[in-house]
Amino acid sequence: MIRLGLRLTLAGGREAAVRLAVIAAAVALGVGMLLATLAAVNATGTQNDRNAWLNTGAPQPAQQSAPQAGDPLWWLLRPEGFEGRTIGRIDVAATGPRSPVPPGIPRLPRPGEYFASPALARLLRSVPHDRLAARYPGHLAGTIGRAALPGPESLLIVVGDRPEELAGYRDVQPVTSIATLTPASCSGPDCRVRVGIDADGIALILSVVAVALIFPVLILIGTATRLAAARREQRFAAMRLVGATPRQISVIAAVESTVAAGAGVAAGFGVFFAVRPLVARFDFTGTPFFTADLSLTWLDVLMVGAGVPAGAAVAARLALRRVRISPLGVTRRITPGPPRAYRLIPLLAGLGELAFFIGRVPASTNGQIWAFIPGALLVLGGVVVAGPWLTMAAARVMARRTGRPAQLIAGRRLSDDPKAGFRAVSGLVLALCVTSGTLGVIGTMVAEDGVPAEARDVGGTLLADFQYGRDNTGLVPPAAAPADDLLARLRAMPGVRGVTVVHADPLGTADPTRRDSERGPAAPAGLVSCQDLAETPQFGSCPPGAQVVSTAHDLDELTPGTRDGRRPVWPAAAISPDRLRPTPMLQLAVSTDGSPAAVERARTALATAYPDAQDPFTIAELRASSMKTLAGYQRLAGIIILVSFPIAGCSLAVSVAGGLNDRKRPFSLLRLSGVPLNVLRRVVLLESAAPLLVVAVVAIGTGFLAAQLFLSAQFGYALRPPGAGYYLWVIAGLAASLAVIASTLPLLRRITGPETARNE
Repeated sequence: MIRLGLRLTLAGGREAAVRLAVIAAAVALGVGMLLATLAAVNATGTQNDRNAWLNTGAPQPAQQSAPQAGDPLWWLLRPEGFEGRTIGRIDVAATGPRSPVPPGIPRLPRPGEYFASPALARLLRSVPHDRLAARYPGHLAGTIGRAALPGPESLLIVVGDRPEELAGYRDVQPVTSIATLTPASCSGPDCRVRVGIDADGIALILSVVAVALIFPVLILIGTATRLAAARREQRFAAMRLVGATPRQISVIAAVESTVAAGAGVAAGFGVFFAVRPLVARFDFTGTPFFTADLSLTWLDVLMVGAGVPAGAAVAARLALRRVRISPLGVTRRITPGPPRAYRLIPLLAGLGELAFFIGRVPASTNGQIWAFIPGALLVLGGVVVAGPWLTMAAARVMARRTGRPAQLIAGRRLSDDPKAGFRAVSGLVLALCVTSGTLGVIGTMVAEDGVPAEARDVGGTLLADFQYGRDNTGLVPPAAAPADDLLARLRAMPGVRGVTVVHADPLGTADPTRRDSERGPAAPAGLVSCQDLAETPQFGSCPPGAQVVSTAHDLDELTPGTRDGRRPVWPAAAISPDRLRPTPMLQLAVSTDGSPAAVERARTALATAYPDAQDPFTIAELRASSMKTLAGYQRLAGIIILVSFPIAGCSLAVSVAGGLNDRKRPFSLLRLSGVPLNVLRRVVLLESAAPLLVVAVVAIGTGFLAAQLFLSAQFGYALRPPGAGYYLWVIAGLAASLAVIASTLPLLRRITGPETARNE
């Protein structure tokens, strides 16, 4: 029967060839993106392995480290910033000839030498010396090899120092081996460094993406198979008359879908290799991939190569459950029972699961993923399950509230079989729900945690922290007060608007912005002279007559309160400016105009003046760093939408066109009875547009509600609705869907002629 099915499929005429090509093209697109997703999972693990050496010094099991060397190596890893990007700087100093050597370099750099990644080496040559290269005294000894680079755009530098100098730096530590794996967990006071990727969490998210990509493909295959079987009912009836069983007929009908899926899978591998260079540029993990890292395992190839055609065959067989061909050529068209209200249970359960975690969020990242992902999947699946019931409810309202023939006929037909009416638009509705939820979460996070456009004076401020740290001897105090010549050089730089020094309070006054009930134990306050604070008014002001005020120990904590224009007025402190000046400093703030030249010159000056301190970052960079992963999820959701919409559009076109052919005789009889062709066209349009518009509204509202529940549970935020651009995008997408439906209407004239209504 399979050979017979192949002959009938490949020699079925122009219509069968077009249907085969449409299914194969949709499968190729979905499979190509599915393979890219699986390759991204593999590349994420490879990146994580290449990040492992940066975790040197973090507590790790013995099997995760290289064999210990004889001579310790002084090791200090710290991040640096440059125009919104992060540079990983590793200062090393060998204590003997057998000190361990990091991967990617042939030897340890000597004092006055450094090894840089190729991307950073290009930057060092291309930008002015006082904006970057001045931070690294000495000369470039070579480049870091691929074995130590997570990606081609990674910015890493290994700087050689003298042991006696590096040993006195904050957070430096002696190591005797280089880490070879990223630790699975890292906590406690001795956990100083952990660099890597949450590979398990990303793999889980990418797995959900794979399901989201393949789901519309299987919907299209099932729809096309069912409609193709209905179109070939006479051929199947003839086979039944000569002895074919219903099971054999089902096998023949499913062969077409399997062949189309097989051809689509083969073409999908070509799509994958074509888009692989584009996927490599995607910085979902914080840095783009090497193209070669986007590889597939034999298990991936077997799963996709055999799984997708098998899934297509299963989807086709399930779709044929209601297409039973009798020996006399009669397609059983028993009106199915109406959907029941219990179809709303999965949707309500998903929303309830998200609402349950308000105030009960797990502490760990993996716990949060497992808390919210099932609820999100229940919501998405619930929209699909509830769609037929919503379609039936809308159709009944439309049939009761109208006296026009087109609305009446469309409403009655949708009420009789709402599953078929919703099936055609289910992919589009699902895409709208995903889009609404994603943009709701991302938009709110950016609005709450980002630096608003009206606060550029805050975002362009560099903050250098000098809090308590550790060196090889133990706890070290804050840095000494800055020299007058450094402050003068900073203030004289073009683009610098002011400099403010936050001094340590010798009296130990509590931070006025910290309260035990809201933000944990009170932190020691900082002291700022009113003369400095006048140069950075975005951080508050002094009361009349005050010369020194007590402020927050960390000025970055004030930025949320500046969004609405409020500036705190700090309480006066009982200390004179002369006594304050030599007091150790907790933080140094350099307010700039936000231009790259001003920011980088000031950053370089601070980095060279305080080589043992953490590199300063602007408030905008600090905000942006917390949004990188979220932005990656946003781009990933965009890819899902871009792939799902064309496939859903193909499914919509195939469903509408097939539905017209399936109903050509009833429509012909209506035309013979005097119903105008325009009325029939309105019937077809309403049968597809009504479930699309009604369920789309529910899907969009559900997406926003799910986003609100997630934001409330995870962050305590209120949903910020998206701007007008989102609604324009939705209107454009719905208009395009209606255009696809309208493009099938010219078929009505050809398939509803008098000859179609004849009984022969």
